[in-house]
Amino acid sequence: MTVTIVGSQLGDEGKGALVDLWGGAADVVVRYQGGDNAGHTVVEGGEEYKLSLVPSGAVRDKIGVLGNGCVVNPRTLFDEIDTLRERGLDPDVRVAERAHVIMPYHRVLDGIEEEAKSDSDLDAGTTGRGIGPTYEDKVGRRGIRVGDLLDPDVLRERLEYVVPQKRTLVEEVFGLDAGEEFDVDALHEEYAAVGTRLETEGMTVDSGTFLHERHERGEQLLFEGAQGTSIDIDHGIYPYVTSSNPTAGGGAAVGSGVGPTVVGRGEVVGIVKAYLSRVGTGPLPTELVGDDEPLADHIREKGGEFGTVTGRPRRIGWLDVPMLRHAARANGFTGIAVNHLDVLAGLDEVKVGHAYAFDGREIETMPTTTEQWERCEPVLKEFEPWPEVDWTAVAEEGYGAIPENARTYLDYVSTEVGAPIYAVGVGPDRAETIELQDPFET
Repeated sequence: MTVTIVGSQLGDEGKGALVDLWGGAADVVVRYQGGDNAGHTVVEGGEEYKLSLVPSGAVRDKIGVLGNGCVVNPRTLFDEIDTLRERGLDPDVRVAERAHVIMPYHRVLDGIEEEAKSDSDLDAGTTGRGIGPTYEDKVGRRGIRVGDLLDPDVLRERLEYVVPQKRTLVEEVFGLDAGEEFDVDALHEEYAAVGTRLETEGMTVDSGTFLHERHERGEQLLFEGAQGTSIDIDHGIYPYVTSSNPTAGGGAAVGSGVGPTVVGRGEVVGIVKAYLSRVGTGPLPTELVGDDEPLADHIREKGGEFGTVTGRPRRIGWLDVPMLRHAARANGFTGIAVNHLDVLAGLDEVKVGHAYAFDGREIETMPTTTEQWERCEPVLKEFEPWPEVDWTAVAEEGYGAIPENARTYLDYVSTEVGAPIYAVGVGPDRAETIELQDPFET
């Protein structure tokens, strides 16, 4: 059995909490794309763990795999592993030898390029962690892969080819001084040592073979996407997107090395935040701005809407249902989980963007270009609000204890997405997630 967890919006949907919940039934948890720009906050027994690269299942003693679709910053990887060990955990993390490595010069170039675009409408609001430049090198066939770190001679050959190009770009195109991040000898020394540690600790694998063998043995695989559908490089609001495929079809199979029928025969669960949030620039039709800014501030503070990786305050909007319909179609959701329902409790009004008004007509899904999306105005649907309650008690009692108006809201979301609700999050701790269906038991 396989379960794929996908963000249905713009990232920050609380996927880590569901990976943590359902990861208990999994044998292996697989990250299939993205890098340390992905923030996962997991709360276990009152203890909070903030992860940006290590798969969330590490908190539950599961084998974690960073698949070949990931881009890996070894500094971040080792720092997170060492921190978890200091907190008494023993994470078992394997890294695909085909995964690409985020090098120091990628991070420098990321910052330079974003600064160069800062006065234009092309600024994507990246985390500055070198994700985009690494994927650029991957596609340009000049990247350095994890497997290259295991052979010092191959590593030097790769560095001597690509680093002079990067140095020239910084000095001749941007007119800046290239620092130690562009020193071949220094890079070779550091990353050969990275290869030694990876090899010594037995961390590298052929991801596809590793996962295939475990699946053939009947083990449970959980695939964990980073970010969300609407910032998928192929299905999102380009150019305000990430550089990989968070979607189930574009990412889970290709980015892990298993066949598409393996993912397709399993469960694909879309994670939905009960409202909308995002870090970064670009249009946001249902955004709460102007007179609604105090409401946005209230939701942001109550929901802790600050980037796990960057700490940046997230932009806030009403639930965007055309976005959810787009995600359901692109991923083929078999079920959904709705998080942060408690954050909307006690408001004077609760609305959703049911559709868009676009060029004089009403549409129910996202248009294909970001310029068109920017012209969309939300067609709002209002719901009766629900009161603030003891959500810990509600979580203990189950779905029926959720206030009636909130259940009406959930039924609407399920109907519009065309998938049943598997879980509802009413707080940050695993115990505050109401489970209606374990996808591993469907």
